[in-house]
Amino acid sequence: MDGIHELLSDTRRETKILRREASTMTDAVVEILLVEDNPCDVELTLRALKRRNLANRVYVVEDGAEALDFLFARGRFASRDVTNPPKVVLLDLKLPKVGGLDVLKAVKADERTRMIPIVVLTSSQEEQDLIESYRLGVNSYIVKPVDFDKFLTSVEELGLYWLLINKPPV
Repeated sequence: MDGIHELLSDTRRETKILRREASTMTDAVVEILLVEDNPCDVELTLRALKRRNLANRVYVVEDGAEALDFLFARGRFASRDVTNPPKVVLLDLKLPKVGGLDVLKAVKADERTRMIPIVVLTSSQEEQDLIESYRLGVNSYIVKPVDFDKFLTSVEELGLYWLLINKPPV
């Protein structure tokens, strides 16, 4: 158990550094937008991506409203170039302010953002969430494994697929 706490502690430091550099990160190319309100899940996701050298261009937002502001270049992200979207959005469903399904609906309804791949990464195993996500245009729906190693493996594999294997339209 100490290894997990040590791992989370290291990742917490890295997450703080990432957030401190947020103002410059929004001007750079963001490959992954991670929309997650659970700090432990953020830390584990970043750790998994880092293990595959995929964490260099990840930007983390903690609620649905912040995700929409980022994607549509509004509010504190107004200077961000909306025509330079992330390669993939990892979206939790149970979010404060604006829920994940509402974020998905808004992104897929707008011509500027419709083509951004969105992967729901959630603890929800409810059939209605799965069906509604696909109805709204989600590209993939992944239930977060409870097992620590399986969680890391799942995130590593989805990062590899969406960043290195998938061929998006230009």
